[in-house]
Order: sequence, then structure tokens, then C-alpha cells
Amino acid sequence: MTDIFSKIGKIYNEAGHNHYGEGVSQIEHAVQCARLAVEEGERSDMVVAALLHDIGHLIGEVNSDHGNFRHDHAGAEFLSRYFPPGVTEPVRLHASAKRYLCTTEAGYIDSLSEASRYSLEHQGGLMTEDEVTAFRAEPFYEQAIRLRRWDDEAKDETFASTPFNSFSRYVEDVCNV
Repeated sequence: MTDIFSKIGKIYNEAGHNHYGEGVSQIEHAVQCARLAVEEGERSDMVVAALLHDIGHLIGEVNSDHGNFRHDHAGAEFLSRYFPPGVTEPVRLHASAKRYLCTTEAGYIDSLSEASRYSLEHQGGLMTEDEVTAFRAEPFYEQAIRLRRWDDEAKDETFASTPFNSFSRYVEDVCNV
């Protein structure tokens, strides 16, 4: 295992069993999200983005009720030391992708969990027309939307958990260090 995977694994082992308003723990959510990416045949960078998209909840100062509302940026900044933009940009944009989908896709907001609807308001709410245009101009906006959809699905309390370390090869494939 690489040093970075050991470091990240330690973060998830120490704080990943916490919940943030969903029925699954952070670590269960992470591995479910990564499994969805693998099942869709995604490249390693997207599998790693799926696995680590919420690391900002675990490394930053967290509101104990509903998490860090800037966790997307905190996570991307932390991960940028170790990973390329194919990992960090979907992570940075995944909360914006929720805002985008709520604004542009009929019924999407109604499909969100209570915790996701609550955090939406603290992440900026619906996008303005200019924000929609700016989001679509982001080079990784389509990847962020895919990540967001896995994020929505990866909250199954009955889903058998995959060990976190089973994703180490994906991390090794894309790690910069």
C-alpha cells in the first residue's frame, strides 16, 4: 500500500464511522459510492473521486449536526497534494453539481435525502442562470454530475460494506506521489 493510501485509510478509520445526517457512516458511504463507480466501469480517477469525495467532512472543522458545508473545497484542497485534477475537480464540484441538478432537472430536488436538502441551502441553494453557465464551463462538470448521482445512491443501510482497503489499487493508479 502506498503511503498516501495509509494516510487516507487512517483518516477514515479514525473518523469514518461517524454519521452526518444519513443512515450510513462516512466510510460506508465512501465505499458504496466507489463501488457504484466500479460497477459503471469508470476509470481509476473517478473511482478515487467517488471514494474520497467527502473526505472534507473528516479533515475539517465539522458541524456535528450536518457536516462541513464547504467540505467539497476542503477535500479537493487536501487531495490536490496527492492526486491529479481528474480526482480533485469532481470532488470540488460535487456540491455544485447538486445545486445544478436541483436547478435544471425537474423532480431532482424531491429525490434528495433530508440531510442533502438541508445542506443544499447552506451550499448556496438553487443556482442562478449565470451560475448554471459557469458550472457548465467547468472542465470536469460532467464527471461531477456522475459523482453526484453516485453520492445520492450511496446511502443504502442494507448494502453489505466492501472493505475500504479494497480500493487501494485505484488510489495507486492515480496517486501523484
